[in-house]
Amino acid sequence: MKTFPPERIVCLTEETVETLYILGEQDRIVGVSGYAVRPRGVRQEKPRVSAFTSADIPRILALQPDLVLTFSDLQADIAAELLREGIAVMGYNQRDLHGILAMIRHLGATVGQEAKAAQLVDHYRDRLAQVAANAAGKPRPKVYFEEWDEPMISGIGWVSDLIEIAGGQDAFPELATKDKARDRFVTSEQVIAAAPDIIIGSWCGKKVRPEKIAARPGWDAIPAVRDNRIHEIKSPLILQPGPAALTDGLDAIVAALA
Repeated sequence: MKTFPPERIVCLTEETVETLYILGEQDRIVGVSGYAVRPRGVRQEKPRVSAFTSADIPRILALQPDLVLTFSDLQADIAAELLREGIAVMGYNQRDLHGILAMIRHLGATVGQEAKAAQLVDHYRDRLAQVAANAAGKPRPKVYFEEWDEPMISGIGWVSDLIEIAGGQDAFPELATKDKARDRFVTSEQVIAAAPDIIIGSWCGKKVRPEKIAARPGWDAIPAVRDNRIHEIKSPLILQPGPAALTDGLDAIVAALA
């Protein structure tokens, strides 16, 4: 890294963008992912330099970043290419609530806002605790969260954590600890056998079609389908492991369970 704290940061996923804005350090951001939509207007304010699994390396290099922030093994090839070009890269890999909170604190410390990031994490912890307290003692419906439809992928760790905090039971908690999407594939027969009370869909990049879910063979026997309890949560709210999931994403789960 040429300077510390870094003055020019490229964020290749949304959650680090939102975190830096919340910390008041948005002026350090010189490039973002095309999927960054929070806060509103960010794609007009900042140059877009990547999708999720692909990036415009020459454009990133032209921005002369001190640091590039990536997420997960899915961006490992991008990170490797940037490292070979001499760029400092921080690859986050948070997959559950503890990881999200740790990312916020680490990023805050990286930009000289350690105390402010710690206060933000404390705020989120208090908020999560309050939501959990509100749900205590109430019936806990079983929830099938569908991250993708073809193939069907059940929810990742932080989604499972938020379902439990909101007062639900994850239909496939044993899969939520699996980092890779391919390890969270489920079959139609498994979902029917799980008999979820509520289905929540969030298909990254495309609209959830409740009528298509309800029309799947044999799914008319599922309580969620029978009772018309199929909901969509927009992917920027819940599939980004950062502030959005802890706030609007959690609120959307609470509303779906109500």
